[in-house]
Amino acid sequence: MNTRFPRSHRALPRSGGFTLMEMIAVIVLLGIVIAIVGGGTMDTFGGGKYKAGTIAVKKLANAVEQYQMSVGSYPGSLQDLLKRDGLGPYAKEADLKDPFGNPFVYKKPGDAGRDFDVVFLGKDGKPGGDGTNKDYGSWE
Repeated sequence: MNTRFPRSHRALPRSGGFTLMEMIAVIVLLGIVIAIVGGGTMDTFGGGKYKAGTIAVKKLANAVEQYQMSVGSYPGSLQDLLKRDGLGPYAKEADLKDPFGNPFVYKKPGDAGRDFDVVFLGKDGKPGGDGTNKDYGSWE
């Protein structure tokens, strides 16, 4: 007679839990759904940041124009917009970087006979590119 287990010990019925294979299948399916939905969401988020960059170019171009009207000449660099010249400052330090953390490009004189150019280099921060890496200038 086995004294370790009482005679009333019977096998318990199988509970309604998941097997390891079922859990792995669910995790894989969730990963696929997250990759599909998350990828589209990240593209939308990047597109929103790009749009914010184009708006920031216009804002900086306006600040350059205000500087010129107040001081009588265009700033030598975007850093000049932070000074108290004339009615300044005309911008904040944070305004000099695009939504991706890259500095805006300022050219004085600008290309094609313009007095100045403010350029947003897109997400990659490099000249050229397509999509969210495309350059955007204050003349556009």
